[in-house]
Amino acid sequence: MGRKWNNIKEKKASKDANTSRIYAKFGREIYVAARQGEPDPELNQALKIVVERAKTYSVPKAIIDRAIEKAKGGADENFDELRYEGFGPNGSMVIVDTLTNNVNRTASEVRAAFGKNGGNMGVSGSVSYMFDATAVFALEGKTADEVLELLMDADIEVRDILEEEEAVIVYAEPDQFHAVQEAFKSVGITEFSVAELTMLAQNDVQLDPDAQAQFEKMIDALDDLEDVQQVYHNVDLDD
Repeated sequence: MGRKWNNIKEKKASKDANTSRIYAKFGREIYVAARQGEPDPELNQALKIVVERAKTYSVPKAIIDRAIEKAKGGADENFDELRYEGFGPNGSMVIVDTLTNNVNRTASEVRAAFGKNGGNMGVSGSVSYMFDATAVFALEGKTADEVLELLMDADIEVRDILEEEEAVIVYAEPDQFHAVQEAFKSVGITEFSVAELTMLAQNDVQLDPDAQAQFEKMIDALDDLEDVQQVYHNVDLDD
């Protein structure tokens, strides 16, 4: 799974480079999660997961609190959660998750981002069957053996635990996100370099330099769209 972890890290680094954009995206996602349940992270697991993810991107507490207060205040903004699937150069696969208050606008913009950069949109299900929903944590200061023992003591089964680039990476079932996080918190681990619910490709592909440059341009175009929350793909972007 090493290449997949690097792809997550690459995506995070790219988003970190534009803080205003990532803050806006998380503000919207927190607002939607708060409206769909209790506007309290301790009573709303979906909201809690989004808030914890936001912290790994250094989203300020003021922005998190503002989005929750907006939901508490009964704001009437409504967003639809939509997933688009498509293909990039040489059959590369892409999943695009969006939150939108204008479905026609979003579909048009996503389709254009694909089409202008050598890709094309597919039908629902054309790509997602090649990806697995996964909870991923990355932390430092522990060994893989120590993390495995900790999770075993908490009676938590995970898919894999690896040591990469001075970090321990934990891959777990998505419904285990909260349990894994609580197990870490029980021993004082509250800071993570990655704490994500993501879609990991079952198999990564490599592109030649020209195709990869085109692919990265397409991913940037998709990620720049206001309504796009997450972009997942199966391309190994390691140098």
